[in-house]
Amino acid sequence: MRAVSYAEFGGPEVLHVAEVPVPEPGPGQVRVRVAASVVHPVDLMVRSGRFPAPLPTSLPYTPGWDVAGSVDAVGPSVEEFRIGDEVIGFSPWLQTTVGAHAEYVLLDPAWLTSAPAGVPATESATLPTNGLAAAQALDLLALPAGSTVLVTGAAGQVGGFVLALARATGLHATGLAGPDDREFVESLGAAFLSRDDDPTGTFDAVVDLAVIGSSLLDLVRDGGGYVAASPPLRPEPVREIRTFALEVLPDGSRLGELVKLVTSGDIPLRVAGVYPFADAAAAHDRLARGGVRGGVVLVP
Repeated sequence: MRAVSYAEFGGPEVLHVAEVPVPEPGPGQVRVRVAASVVHPVDLMVRSGRFPAPLPTSLPYTPGWDVAGSVDAVGPSVEEFRIGDEVIGFSPWLQTTVGAHAEYVLLDPAWLTSAPAGVPATESATLPTNGLAAAQALDLLALPAGSTVLVTGAAGQVGGFVLALARATGLHATGLAGPDDREFVESLGAAFLSRDDDPTGTFDAVVDLAVIGSSLLDLVRDGGGYVAASPPLRPEPVREIRTFALEVLPDGSRLGELVKLVTSGDIPLRVAGVYPFADAAAAHDRLARGGVRGGVVLVP
């Protein structure tokens, strides 16, 4: 099968399309024929060798976490899915040498759910990782309906999902984003704050996806909540504020709940560009330039 691969760390030029063996599902595994997958900022960091965690030790390496596609084969003891089922999901970071940027990928059925009906694979592939990150951020906060939450980086992929989920669960969100993003933020029912201005106000919680940092604790009420974008960025609690760090985990059941919200129109899916495997370097370069408003998608 064809897969996007690199045999050394470096710039986008190290990416190439390679022929690799088709993986065979073992007990409790599902093989998915990939229709679309997504490039994330972490893919760029891993490819360059700058990821602040253990890097892949087995090169060549095929990246890719999200997947939209169809079940192609199932291993023994798999009962949740049948061949031909349309699914979406994602695999945990760096736990495989053949990721989703390939024609076939092996996944645990617990990481998958049925794809949203009638939604193109290039759109539904943008949901798993970023949608679950947004859902798990709000799950950590466990805010009652009517609570206020400030979301920084609100126009990014995760930020947009947080705003949509906040609206769907009865929270009052305020989105901090660039001046050109006002229309998008307000379209999700959130108040808008420009990142060009110093953020003001008092909130029950903050989801800090733009990595502004602990200064935002000044905007959180006593006993409120704060979610950092990753564990190294979690500040020490002050004034009984609960602080958390986002570590997105695959969860097919929770993802299924998000699919329902996509189907009902409560969660919009955004695609910034679609690239064939042969143009993976261009996809990485596009993401690296910043300002992306939607998923950067790879297709076989």
